[in-house]
Amino acid sequence: MEISKDTIAIVTGGASGLGAAAARALAEAGAQVAIFDMDAERGAAMAVELGGHFEQVDVSDAASVAGAMQAVKDRYGTCHVAVSCAGIGPAAKTVSKGAAHDPALFAKVIGVNLTGTFNVASQAAALMAENAPLDTDGNRGVIVNTASVAAYEGQVGQVAYAASKGGVVGLTLPMARDLAQLGIRVMTIAPGLFLTPLLQGLPQEVQDSLGQQVPFPTRLGDPAEYGAMVRHIVENPMLNGSVIRLDGAIRMAPR
Repeated sequence: MEISKDTIAIVTGGASGLGAAAARALAEAGAQVAIFDMDAERGAAMAVELGGHFEQVDVSDAASVAGAMQAVKDRYGTCHVAVSCAGIGPAAKTVSKGAAHDPALFAKVIGVNLTGTFNVASQAAALMAENAPLDTDGNRGVIVNTASVAAYEGQVGQVAYAASKGGVVGLTLPMARDLAQLGIRVMTIAPGLFLTPLLQGLPQEVQDSLGQQVPFPTRLGDPAEYGAMVRHIVENPMLNGSVIRLDGAIRMAPR
């Protein structure tokens, strides 16, 4: 899909980290970007920076997503690209100090990371399905979801997080197959260790140590590299139904 000033993109979790990088990459390519995020202050600031739009959204709540989607439709008329970056990753073991993993915490992680991704993708697809074909292939839209290498090598304390991201990996191909006849592509990116706000809060020596775990390049990923991958997926029509590991060849150890 060629990105232009007529391209309308939604990015969840777009106020910071990988989401902000994706939003910037799409805006720099010419798209008009709507930011969905829980952080109203940062989300509004990002929308101003990009000349876009902000909606405060809880992706785990289908009604909240629906309201924001309607706002995008009212403002822009449609949606062509939907990128899901909203997510949480609290650490908790299956059993810790003799107590079982809090089921409410597990459900919350699944609700935000997996159900939230589904809510955004499915509702965005319904908007995209109304679009006229954008090219001779019949493209109407692109959905880019975010998993994690934890989907494959979840570490100690990541049982909920890994399960949620594994679910995102699992829905990629069937969703692409569901939407193929509508001309909507679905891809997932599984990032490794990136310099997001979570890691930026760690001491420099800890950041350096984490970067040394990456085979090559031996450093933490730059969120802009994630943004570049999002843009490439949107622009490359043969990318569909797959998960791309963006991780410098890392394979996570148990701890």
